[in-house]
Amino acid sequence: MSFAPGHLASHPVPSGIVGALGLSGYQLLAEVGGVGAGRLGPQAFLLVAPDPDPNLPDAGTQLSLHHQRVRDDAEMASFTQLAAQIGYLRLSGYRLALERSGLRSKINVVNPATGGIAVTIPDKYPGRLSFGGGDTAPRLLASLRALPPAGPPPDTTNPELLRQVLVALALRDESIGGAEAVELADRALELARGDHALDPPAALEAARQGS
Repeated sequence: MSFAPGHLASHPVPSGIVGALGLSGYQLLAEVGGVGAGRLGPQAFLLVAPDPDPNLPDAGTQLSLHHQRVRDDAEMASFTQLAAQIGYLRLSGYRLALERSGLRSKINVVNPATGGIAVTIPDKYPGRLSFGGGDTAPRLLASLRALPPAGPPPDTTNPELLRQVLVALALRDESIGGAEAVELADRALELARGDHALDPPAALEAARQGS
């Protein structure tokens, strides 16, 4: 499932939900494959566009893993990396099955090869007193990165798809923010289109070296 870049910016979370949660005016930090990271003050969350279903009305962009008290920039970076990894998995064949939980949603990452749920992203961030620490963003990120491929890698002959793959790979570096990742991906895309021998990681590294 592929979403055009900028999908979440043009399809924000419904105003009734962000109003009820006190998130009006949130900032979209990054987006890959219809999955993004959002922030408003100390609050962080994931934004997800559901897969289109002709049998159901459009549910609109949904909000997940809502964390009301992000402690520092490193914790915020893990949300951006998590959004990028979920988006990358979607681009590579995994499906995202969203399950409403009040005003928020759980995200079930489904491997289409087996039909099984590989990882579930909760609707809310675990509290600090959660047994075992709960499903924190770093733990979820590690679980998602350990998943096997769902199928062939994304078709990188499609420039739009390749650009989103490059953004996802750039965001694996926690020192790179959303805007910087997009700029780096754009430079890498030009390099990859000029030299078809460059795979996405090599194009990204060449863009880094040339910056």
